[in-house]
Amino acid sequence: MVYDIAFGYEVALIIKDGMRRMYQEQEDIFYYLTIQNENYTHPEQPKGVEEGVLKGIYLYKKAEDKKAKLRVNLFGSGSIMLGVLEAQKVLAEKYGVAADVYSVTSYKNLYTDALACERHNMLNPTEPPKVPFITTALKGGADITVAASDYMKAQSDLIRNWVPGEFHSLGTDGFGRSESRDALRNFFEVSTPYIVQAALAKLATQGKIKPEVLTQHMKGM
Repeated sequence: MVYDIAFGYEVALIIKDGMRRMYQEQEDIFYYLTIQNENYTHPEQPKGVEEGVLKGIYLYKKAEDKKAKLRVNLFGSGSIMLGVLEAQKVLAEKYGVAADVYSVTSYKNLYTDALACERHNMLNPTEPPKVPFITTALKGGADITVAASDYMKAQSDLIRNWVPGEFHSLGTDGFGRSESRDALRNFFEVSTPYIVQAALAKLATQGKIKPEVLTQHMKGM
């Protein structure tokens, strides 16, 4: 089980689950947790997130404007969640875009689950089809999703086939740089301004906003 942790309560839930499965139930399994060294205040655990944390994704912060016509989903993993939450704020305040923020704790778990569902459906055509957890988690949400990660785009691209609507990955592809975290994220185009830009670009592609909005945003980046 592979996890990328954003908040302390995610760590607690995953460790508890790992202890149960590995020691109490003696499963032949191991847990791999990535915890980054960025300092920030960790929130209290929201209600009802246990299943999502363990399976790989849950809705962390819903957009405040429920009547907004422009909507997107934002995915964050690990400490880049801070930039994703800031992007949610910028999109709402400057562009009238309502963004629901999801914490993706494990792209690997979501990918494995989706593959298992596909295999089951292929081998059991007369049974009701199984739906991947990632698809169920996003049901009824926006048809545009932007995933930001401190890892390569290939990580979030694992689940592309099962995300409803349009999906855009932001990641740190290319050569590493020995710099500050902010400079690194700007260089790899995964910082808050680029998350906002990616969301606006998808909205423009769908004809929901004018291309000039993107041009204006880039001038302030």
